[in-house]
Amino acid sequence: MTGNVRPDTMGRITTPELAEAFIEEQIKELRAQIGDKKVLLALSGGVDSSVVAALLIKAVGKQLVCVHVNHGLLRKGEPEQVVQVFRDEMDANLIYVDAVDRFLDKLAGVSEPEQKRKIIGAEFIRVFEEEARKLEGIDFLAQGTIYPDILESGPVKAHHNVGGLPEDLQFELVEPVKLLFKDEVRVIGKALGLPDGMVYRQPFPGPGLGVRCLGAITRDRLEALRESDAILREEFAKNGLEGKVWQYFTVVPDFKTTGVKNDVRAYEWPCIIRAVNTVDAMTATVENVPFELLQHITERITHEVPGINRVLYDMTPKPTGTIEWE
Repeated sequence: MTGNVRPDTMGRITTPELAEAFIEEQIKELRAQIGDKKVLLALSGGVDSSVVAALLIKAVGKQLVCVHVNHGLLRKGEPEQVVQVFRDEMDANLIYVDAVDRFLDKLAGVSEPEQKRKIIGAEFIRVFEEEARKLEGIDFLAQGTIYPDILESGPVKAHHNVGGLPEDLQFELVEPVKLLFKDEVRVIGKALGLPDGMVYRQPFPGPGLGVRCLGAITRDRLEALRESDAILREEFAKNGLEGKVWQYFTVVPDFKTTGVKNDVRAYEWPCIIRAVNTVDAMTATVENVPFELLQHITERITHEVPGINRVLYDMTPKPTGTIEWE
């Protein structure tokens, strides 16, 4: 499969058998393209980059160098999962970069949403570039480009930021899933043996929790956001909503409300729950979460997460609200 136009003859990959055939074909094509050279991949832990990593590990093994940048804006347990799955279970050549302080220091005091996005994107490029320059003999750059990215953004997956690398890093692109839709990538991921938590991971914005920790990001509020989000995801999974609701998350704004904890006044943050369903992300409806479950989640968050004393449920469809708050 070559070019950026999906062939009319290419059927949908919907079964394990079709996935296996695709994997076999891609392994041959990857080996032919890469030969005995090395290939670099920014591994976020999302389904697209994870499937590309698993494909390349099967095709060229240690010739693949994965770089996982932990910028401190990932969900609870995600960096650890990337290391466990790829380094420990798949024996991948994985470089883990702890850049938490670097990113959060750059973001300190910045409240404007677009400026936060630019800082996160630019810093990611710088960190990835620094790691790339430490390596020798890299001829190829792998990207988790999928077909909708080509339709929307052109041949370079700019919103993953790798497209902003300096021109002197003359890498040839490797994009093995660029003709697939997201649901097909998930079928491939299952066939490759990736864990369900990675294969069926919800859409996650490039700036991560940076656009859900509203206003200027502080470390304590970011941690409250991460913990409340983990409780929400745990409870949705327990109550059969994990595969039913398209996207759900918490938001913690940069203001405080008066509450009472342990019989004393508590001046702490509110936490907002967002749960929506959509087909194309252009419009979205709000999930009708059972009131009893919302009460239970509220009790857990307000009692288990330091700094939060109030929980709200966002009832706004798209339009008028966007899916994300920033």
